[in-house]
Amino acid sequence: MKTPLKSPVIFPVKYDMATASELNNQIRKKYDNDAKKQALLIEYPTVYIINNTSVKNKDYTVYVGETNDIQRRTLQHLDSDPKEREDFFDLKNSKNVQMYVIGHEHFNKSMTLDIENRLMQYLSSVPAVKHLNNRRHNDQNKYYDSDEFDDLFNKVWKKLGKYDHTLFPAQSILESSALFKASPFNKLTNEQLEAKAEIIEKINLALYEQKNKEQEDGKLILVEGDAGSGKTVLMSNIFYDVVHENQLTSKEENTKSDSQRLTVSMLVNQKEQLKVYEEISKKLFGKDDNVNVEKPVTFIKKTDPKQKVDIVLVDEAHLLLTQRSQSYSNDKRHPEIQVGTNMLKDILKRAKVVMAVFDPKQFLSTNTIWTKSQFEQLEDKTGKENIIHLHNQMRIDASMATITWIRNLIDKGIVGKIPKDEKYQIKIFSDPAKMQKAIESKNQDQENGISRMVATFDWEYSGGKRKLPMGQDYWEVSEDNWRMPWNYEINRRDSYEKSHRTQGHVKYSDQSWAEKDYTINEIGSTYTVQGFDLNYVGVELGPSVKYRNGKIVHDASLSKNTNAIQKRDSNKSYADELLKNEFNVLLTRGVHGLYIHAVDPVLQKALENAAK
Repeated sequence: MKTPLKSPVIFPVKYDMATASELNNQIRKKYDNDAKKQALLIEYPTVYIINNTSVKNKDYTVYVGETNDIQRRTLQHLDSDPKEREDFFDLKNSKNVQMYVIGHEHFNKSMTLDIENRLMQYLSSVPAVKHLNNRRHNDQNKYYDSDEFDDLFNKVWKKLGKYDHTLFPAQSILESSALFKASPFNKLTNEQLEAKAEIIEKINLALYEQKNKEQEDGKLILVEGDAGSGKTVLMSNIFYDVVHENQLTSKEENTKSDSQRLTVSMLVNQKEQLKVYEEISKKLFGKDDNVNVEKPVTFIKKTDPKQKVDIVLVDEAHLLLTQRSQSYSNDKRHPEIQVGTNMLKDILKRAKVVMAVFDPKQFLSTNTIWTKSQFEQLEDKTGKENIIHLHNQMRIDASMATITWIRNLIDKGIVGKIPKDEKYQIKIFSDPAKMQKAIESKNQDQENGISRMVATFDWEYSGGKRKLPMGQDYWEVSEDNWRMPWNYEINRRDSYEKSHRTQGHVKYSDQSWAEKDYTINEIGSTYTVQGFDLNYVGVELGPSVKYRNGKIVHDASLSKNTNAIQKRDSNKSYADELLKNEFNVLLTRGVHGLYIHAVDPVLQKALENAAK
């Protein structure tokens, strides 16, 4: 039996030249009766956090590092680094700067690098942290005592929280945020690491080829994977690396001109996910004219094909097919370019290399669905050598039996017997009101974080209509006496965010729908939760989801999702596939649990029998 880990040693100290010059002596004085603690901070590897507090805005600028010699490294940060780096110049000349030096008897080089990386992940997700200054992230693989890492980090974070709860809030609060889950500092799996290395190599090769002979269309790298396969984390990691490496290189080589730096654009079509990447960019890169996070339409309209962007990363690229959308019209500056049918094509004309993540099972509207032939043409044009597949399921923390049950329900319409699973809870509710209460209870449990209700688009929604249905205060999802407002309704009708403005340190406008505390009283849709994790999800299956002849079927006549049920070119319907995709998005949101209630009595009975 292993001896329990001891508490880390944390030494808070003022960050200035006078203090740094005597840092080792200060440590000895602080621990004059404890030679072991002295050694842990002076002779062992340490991790340190430098933080500058803005008195006016009550926010933080933070730097995280690790070193084998804390005094020498601190003096370097204060003496030579400010001459080369603006971030250290600002830290040196600010008045409210403090440093935490962290030591532990089990710290070795690999462990401190992992602690440093995890601290960056958590701190980049802290609402009060407005900017995180760091160099390269260095997550490690296996090493001696690596199995102690999680326990040791938790002890470090909890002890830091005793010094400053605003800078180091409860882990559970951060872990449930969309920003944390999309952080580029998430540790990659072996599959993701292999994919990343391959993608970076292909990006560099494409840039080299374009430098020698510019192509009309940029090189496309396609990353395919089902929901929960880790596409978002992989892309976030690559986004950070290509931008940060470029920023570092320019600073280390004293590159003054932006024209000598790479230009990078992150394109995000989904409004909720766009907020996440905007926040990542703001916190990690600051104001940088060479880095943009925007919607694909915005990028296309403002970017001249003759002035190509170097690297473009595209999230949810399966949403980039359009059918002559009014907001996406022909580019009058370049009439030779046919704009308005396929945004991905137009992006490729404006970029040297494009990395796009793609999931055919997440098409949600008739206007964006790719036909089989269109998708095959895309793969042929890309080339097999430039298509990378992610297979591992990372979102749902469940046994293979549970994952298989969920996939059979979605893909084959089979309602099998629900397996017992110690890690994941599938629960069938006879009453949606009871399911709502259960989700509210899970949401209150800080260990479980954010949980929300969602529903199929089988109830009328605002859609720009001003007049509410008679007797209703909101557009809502309802069954018998139970009802919940649709997503965004509370703010739309009550101007909730205008009167409350913030949730803690964060503006409501900067948060995704699920992260806003009041949305526990609303029910979400595919458009508000696509791409996001929920710890527990309560799914209200509307009347369009039926159980007939031993299988789940989707009845388009009972769906209110006009984007899915309308025909394309006046005759072709994709409703069955799109409603199935809607079903897929909703049922795969839960990390630790899936709660279900069905309006269709036959389906409800089948689900209840499956739970016995």
